[in-house]
Amino acid sequence: MKLVVQVKLLPTPVQATALEATLHACNEAATWASGVAFEKDVKRNFALREHTYGEIKARWGLGAQAAQHVIKKTCDAYATLKANLRVGNLGRPGSKRYRKAIEKPIVFRAEGAQPYDDRMLSWQIAERRVSVWTVAGRVKDVAFTASPKQLAALALYRRGESDLVCRDGMWFLNATCEVPEAEPNTDPVDFLGLDLGIVNIATTSDGEILAGRELNRIRVRERRLRSKLQKKNTPSAKRRLKKRRRKEARRAKDINHKIAKHVVAEAERTGRGIALEDLTGIRERVRLRKPQRATHSSWSFAQLGSFIAYKARRAGVPVVYVDPAYTSRACAECGHIDKANRVSQARFACRNCGFVDQADRNGSRNIRARAWELWRSGAQSTAPAPPSERGRRAGRKRSTTASGARCASPSL
Repeated sequence: MKLVVQVKLLPTPVQATALEATLHACNEAATWASGVAFEKDVKRNFALREHTYGEIKARWGLGAQAAQHVIKKTCDAYATLKANLRVGNLGRPGSKRYRKAIEKPIVFRAEGAQPYDDRMLSWQIAERRVSVWTVAGRVKDVAFTASPKQLAALALYRRGESDLVCRDGMWFLNATCEVPEAEPNTDPVDFLGLDLGIVNIATTSDGEILAGRELNRIRVRERRLRSKLQKKNTPSAKRRLKKRRRKEARRAKDINHKIAKHVVAEAERTGRGIALEDLTGIRERVRLRKPQRATHSSWSFAQLGSFIAYKARRAGVPVVYVDPAYTSRACAECGHIDKANRVSQARFACRNCGFVDQADRNGSRNIRARAWELWRSGAQSTAPAPPSERGRRAGRKRSTTASGARCASPSL
């Protein structure tokens, strides 16, 4: 199982200048190679190398390995674009967004990530130092910081390439690690249902609310402050906005990690699987009024699902995705479906049997029941493709069970 360990580099000013010049040169070369690939319609690695390899080395002073990685990165970008076009992520053929994607060559940001292999990057993990190739020569003794857990993962499981990343003036290395998986649980005693929502981010079938109103109050306050700063539009307001621009994303990622860790630990402790809703394409299917759009779209539920998937895969916990249709209107006791059952956002009262429950808990119980029914009917948990394979499989249709539910055992 592939996991990415991110460590923070602590370069000196001279080292940082060399790293920055390297990223700029590599991405400028990749943009040029992209133009050649677009003009000649040559988007395979070895074919494009014949047209660009010598020029990249001569014009930008890149080494042999760096030049090959630049060409490969360009081809991978076009492969990803092709896959996104095939599955409709960039609109329908002929739409404005679709035409914009195919009518011009791909352009790379000046500080876009650059892959490094072991010939260009060497790790001294015990000393917390790395040696990095740059256009100014080999830069040695670049310090990095990492937790003991990260250091152990790097020492035991690091395999393949690492990506050099610059974000907000900070430098990172993302190292790929091949982490062993736990033996999968093929005989769960039950499933732990998880209902995802706007007011309560996640509610389990055990009745536990993992992120609720307090978090939403913080999100509303942050959104109001951001709106005020945008309206002010002064230099100081712009500086504050730039400083805070990733704050919401960092908070959401941290909370999603905590929710996923708790859910997987509880399922593993009790010998259960995890039941999730298949919310693929929900934003395209749901139409909302303008005041509701920011609240509805500002939380990354797909990220939460991916975190649960890969953590569960490491723990050997099966994950089943079910059809979310009518889970909020159906009674978890008698199965009666009625729009009027949902009395309010927080309260569920069945019109048929009189069962009363917290609305999100009722929904999570329905999710649990559907997953358990699918599992007993023969549905199996299958692993979603890890990141390295996901691009190659992006155009393929998802496999479905006889009942139409997508089943997956987690991956990163």
